[in-house]
This record gives sequence, C-alpha cells and structure tokens, in this order.
Amino acid sequence: MPKTAARPVEAITVLPVQAPPPAGGRGRRRLADQSRAYAFLIGGLLCFALFSWYPAIRAVVIAFQKYTPGSGGEWVGTANFTRVFHDPEFTAAWRNTLTFTLLALLIGFAVPFVMALVLNELRHAKAFFRVVVYLPVMIPPVVSALLWKWFYDPGAGLANEALRFVHLPTSNWSNGADTALVSLVIVATWANLGGTVLIYLAALQSIPGELYEAAELDGANVWQRVRHVTIPQTRFIILMLMLLQIIATMQVFTEPFVITGGGPENATVTVLYLIYKYAFLYNDFGGACALSVMLLALLSTFSALYLRLTRSTGEEA
Repeated sequence: MPKTAARPVEAITVLPVQAPPPAGGRGRRRLADQSRAYAFLIGGLLCFALFSWYPAIRAVVIAFQKYTPGSGGEWVGTANFTRVFHDPEFTAAWRNTLTFTLLALLIGFAVPFVMALVLNELRHAKAFFRVVVYLPVMIPPVVSALLWKWFYDPGAGLANEALRFVHLPTSNWSNGADTALVSLVIVATWANLGGTVLIYLAALQSIPGELYEAAELDGANVWQRVRHVTIPQTRFIILMLMLLQIIATMQVFTEPFVITGGGPENATVTVLYLIYKYAFLYNDFGGACALSVMLLALLSTFSALYLRLTRSTGEEA
C-alpha cells in the first residue's frame, strides 16, 4: 500500500499581543471628546442667551421704566401698564387678536385635517399633491402677504375678478372693516396649511389598518369611521396642534402689517402690531415692553399646558 506523502506543516505566525492603552490615555481621550461636546453646547447656549434670554429679561425691566434709547431709563413702576391699559387701541388690539385666534381655530384648524383625510385616501399622485399642499410654506411670509394683497385688491384683484366671472357680488375683502379680519385669517390658513397637513398625514398613517377593517365589518360609514377611529386615535396630535396654533395665531403680525396696516378703522390691529406701533411709531419703548409682558404672561399659560400635556404623555408611553 503506497504511503501518502506527509503534508508540510504550515508555519503559524504568532502576532504579538498588544498591551491595552494605559488608563490615563483613555481618560484623556474621553475628556477631550467631552470638552469638544461641551464647547459646541456652550456656544449654542451663549447664542440662545444673547438673542433670546437677554432681550426677554431686558424687555421685562424696560416695562417698568420710562426708557429712551441712548440715555437709559427712569424707573416709573406700573405707569406704563396703566397708560397702555387706558389706550383705546388696547381694547381693539386684544379683541382683534382673540377674534383672529378663534376664527383661525374654526377655519385653519378644520381645513388641514379634512385635507389630510383626503390626501390619505388618494391612490395615485400622492407625492404631487403633498408638494402642492406644502408649497405655500416655502414662500417667504412677506412675499405671500404681498401676493394676497394684490389678490384682495377691490378693483382689479383676482378675487373680485373670479366673483364677476361667475356673476356673484364682489367684496371689499381686506379693505372692508367687516371682512378684513376674515380675509387675514384666510391668508394665514393658506400660508401655514402645508406643515399642519403633513403632521396630520403622519398621524393618520400610524393608525393600524385593522381598526378600519373592524369598523367596516360592523357597517360603519365614512363619517362613523372618522368619528370613532380616526379622531380618537389622533386626539393627542389634534390637541398639540391646537395649543401650538393658539400660541402662533396670538402673535400674528405679518399679515396686518403688510396687507392692511392695521386698518381699516383699527379692524386688524393686533397686539403684536400695537407693540410695533408703540416702539417704532410712538417711540414709547416702555409701553411696548409693557404690552409684551402682558402677551408673554398669556402665552406662558398655553405653553405650560403644552409642556404639561407632552410630559404626561411621555410618562404614559
């Protein structure tokens, strides 16, 4: 029986065992990484403090002073609040702001939800319609307001031209005391529609399909499915957006400033626009800051509700 040739033994290369880096080296590297992270964090905090915290604290201080730029301020206590409170425009500004907020909730809150429901049911061209809906958000607010100002022109504006084309009576739109505020609500709704619709779409697509199938098997129609499935499943998102919309609409400024200038007859003067008038038209920075503190106190209430709700929801999750 022939002998098989012995296979040569392959040489095994033994790699030298590397000693672990000294503990001091790891500590120094970790300290360097943490130092870079804290450097970025401190830079962001400094910018935030300089452009957010300091102006807010400074405004609270000036609210109790008779302030003149360049010459400091004289402490006057609550005189600025008393003077602003007795201003006839004060009542009009708060009434217009609260009315604007209410109309924005009735119009600008329901329309995005309905549009999200429609887009969610589409089977074709979903991406195209999402881009179309989101397009107004990409237009700068001032440009959007100028476009709508031309659109509302009572003479050759597109709105009245469209009404004439279908043989309907025309309107004064933003030039009428009784229609100006509603016209601005339409502008604000159109300008902010896209972001709200996309948030609702994300919430709708997270609803399990089994719930809709079970509702259909029980004989539920479209409205019953929306009422008993869609709204309960998205109630948290609805409440969050409602609070955020209240906070945003109570700070409306661009539309009355660009389109109506606060008119006609102070019909569109809002609190933020009145703050602008006190500061840059009346040169009364104490009154402007007093109004700002009042608005801050009211918005802080809604912000606290928002934070409380998000915290409680996070703890439940």
